[in-house]
Amino acid sequence: MQALNLPPFAHKLTQSGETIFIWDVLRRKQVVCTPEEWVRQHVVHYLIDHLGFPKGLLSLERSHVYNQRRKRTDLHALDPDGRPLLLVECKAASVPLTPAVAMQIATYNQTVGAPLLLATNGVQHCCWRVHSLERTTQALTFIPTYAEALELLAVVSRSLKL
Repeated sequence: MQALNLPPFAHKLTQSGETIFIWDVLRRKQVVCTPEEWVRQHVVHYLIDHLGFPKGLLSLERSHVYNQRRKRTDLHALDPDGRPLLLVECKAASVPLTPAVAMQIATYNQTVGAPLLLATNGVQHCCWRVHSLERTTQALTFIPTYAEALELLAVVSRSLKL
């Protein structure tokens, strides 16, 4: 599997014929290890092991409806009340993060409503803070920890109450 710009983790790969599987700690089962899944599993472990996101508040491939079409987002992180906190779009390492990828995650977020967005191909990462009232985004130079993400959400909530 391709080396990524994310910390390694103790992954469990198994093979059946030509197909390689990876253990998914969130779904608690073996899943086909596609190049995109390789990135997704690295992101999941990075969020949990390095940024302090609770495993129980992460959700993979959540379904939502946009323009009367059913879509699936790669990864959600929720706040303690179950509200969207971070929406993640994962691409294979060979897929560049283009404006089209940014548009894809922004489009998904119109129905999800997360205050933070992350697009990654495992090599490059783009993170944004969403200002929903102004309908703008602000590029961040880092991926927030869970505590930082909650603080950003609190700031947004306080400004909405003013």
